[in-house]
Amino acid sequence: LYTSGTTGEPKGVMLSFKNIISNLRGVERLKVASKEDSTIALLPFHHSYPLVVSLLLPLYLGATVVFLEKLSSEALMETLSKHSITVLIGVPRLYQVLHQRLRERIEENPLGRLLFSLGGVMGRRTRRLVFKRVHKAFGGKLRYMVSGGAKLPLETAKFFDRLGFVVLEGYGLTETSPIVSFNPPHKVKLGSVGLPIEGVEVKIAEDGEVLVKGPNVMQGYYKKEEETKKAFKGGWLLTGDLGYLDEEGYLYITGRKKELIVLAGGKNINPEELEAEFLKESPVVKEVGVLEIDGMLYALIHPDFERAKELKLLNLEEYIRWEVVDKVNRRLPPWKRVVGFKISPQELPKTRLGKLRRFLLPQLYKSLEIKREEKTEEPKPLDQEGRLLMDFLSSLSGREVKLSHHLELDLGLDSLAKVELLAFLESNFGIKLREEELSLYPTVGELLSFVQSQKQKTQWEEINWEKILLSAQPYVPYHNQPIFLAGLYTLKLFFRLYNFLEVEGIENFSPQPFMIAPNHASYLDGFVLASALPTSVAVNTYFLGAEEYFRNPITSTFGKLAHVVPIDLQKKVKESMEKTAWLLRTGKNVVIFPEGARTRDGNLLPFKKGFAILSQVLKVPVVPTAIIGTYASMSIRDKFPKPKKIKVIFGKPIYPEGKGLEEIIQETRRSIEEMLT
Repeated sequence: LYTSGTTGEPKGVMLSFKNIISNLRGVERLKVASKEDSTIALLPFHHSYPLVVSLLLPLYLGATVVFLEKLSSEALMETLSKHSITVLIGVPRLYQVLHQRLRERIEENPLGRLLFSLGGVMGRRTRRLVFKRVHKAFGGKLRYMVSGGAKLPLETAKFFDRLGFVVLEGYGLTETSPIVSFNPPHKVKLGSVGLPIEGVEVKIAEDGEVLVKGPNVMQGYYKKEEETKKAFKGGWLLTGDLGYLDEEGYLYITGRKKELIVLAGGKNINPEELEAEFLKESPVVKEVGVLEIDGMLYALIHPDFERAKELKLLNLEEYIRWEVVDKVNRRLPPWKRVVGFKISPQELPKTRLGKLRRFLLPQLYKSLEIKREEKTEEPKPLDQEGRLLMDFLSSLSGREVKLSHHLELDLGLDSLAKVELLAFLESNFGIKLREEELSLYPTVGELLSFVQSQKQKTQWEEINWEKILLSAQPYVPYHNQPIFLAGLYTLKLFFRLYNFLEVEGIENFSPQPFMIAPNHASYLDGFVLASALPTSVAVNTYFLGAEEYFRNPITSTFGKLAHVVPIDLQKKVKESMEKTAWLLRTGKNVVIFPEGARTRDGNLLPFKKGFAILSQVLKVPVVPTAIIGTYASMSIRDKFPKPKKIKVIFGKPIYPEGKGLEEIIQETRRSIEEMLT
């Protein structure tokens, strides 16, 4: 049998009858199964784990093996019920998918959430009764869920345990026929891979490597004498896995020795641990692979595109950046944080058992970084709608467009570009879509099919932001001058006493409406800016703020009184731009953070182009602004501000006349960078 080839070329492993029969007898003595049991053959038999556990062991015991005609979740659930399956044998990926689907259903039901939260204090019999419907969906006879082939995430094991299932995780290698250890059904330790089976010895080397000796250990690698010699030391098989034994002899696997990432500072990183963090953060993350490039950590993420459709995500890359990568990074120590990520449209390279082929990840990351692989497709004759749509997308993205292209991942359309696309669809085809509905048609081909079936007209009309913003609905912000002034004077006093606030450049304000474009380093920035503005300017100035922070009655009321305009740049980009345009047109000043988010490390993030579009279309000057000291006083990881000195510098206004969008963006950024230094 050949190894799975997770770290390189597969090797032929020579296993004898004695090796395999010792494994079967060792598992038999655990009394996990008998001739009364039945299981399903889900995995390919050219791997040792499914061959021995899903086929040879049931035959040895006289148990029943059921083969699926087709491999699908529907066929699996039907077979579990139809054939009264008692032992489910799978790999972690199977249980992770089932976990995700069940968790979503439970979270949708308030009663389900309550019962699940109470599951931890119930006995197993009670849990099986409470979640009887779940057990019935699995056939109603399932005694054990067996997992092997890779490490089962502890969260997944705990989830099924709380539902009343018995989860048995084991450990082994092709070289050990394959089982080394297994959790005894009468005393399961979740997170552990169990006790060594009878006749097998396990010890841990000084460097943490798991060593194995016993009748199950292979004869050697086929026609690879040197490789065979390297695999043994003093009669012990070097597994290449890292782990430890607890006081009761239970084995825990912590990672793969060859896969351990050693950073320049000497820190050892287990990529599997980081990957588990990303996977549990969001159901949109289907697969993730962490890798090291030039001493830094990066992630390759393959999304669940169907789930993204269901959530109606307008900008998948931005969602993953802020709702997944950033949230994971914020709870990790600095040396464990990834500094960059790429979205892979294709699944990550894996073995048939679902293990990542890590040695291929750097090559894949590089190919995505340099240039997305061109998709080859037969050119199809296009009707008038197809030509209009393809031409518009080509001009919008600056790229050659194909029907198979993903609007975001291949053409690079951001949220603002998608607003232009929606305006184009309405103007030229009479199709009015909400922003979140566009996510239902992620590729050019899918969008074209929708246009062809729903068009009300077909014409060519040029679309630009001037036309889009002309349709802005009236927006009247709330203003209560006595309360606003009381809050403003309190803030001014606080920051002058607590942070010794200094202000420069107020002479740069013009009498006409203007946008203030500051760097964003802290929760304090909005409050500090309000304190830094002259009172006469502050009463006429409004601050754009993320809608998610102003949804409950208390924060909503506070936001209104504090001149905060809630915006949602994930799902309501057009509405956000229209609100801002209306404020500027009616003589108000607006504070916009060009980065769109707070810095994580004190450095400027890339600038979004929204403020530059508004400046160019409305002929409104931009006042670049540097806020110095708020990051030191209260960074994103701090809960309370420290008494650090804060300084605000208002730069000279940048007028849009005669400038392109990129010029406005770069000039604003350069000005802020100069003031910060």
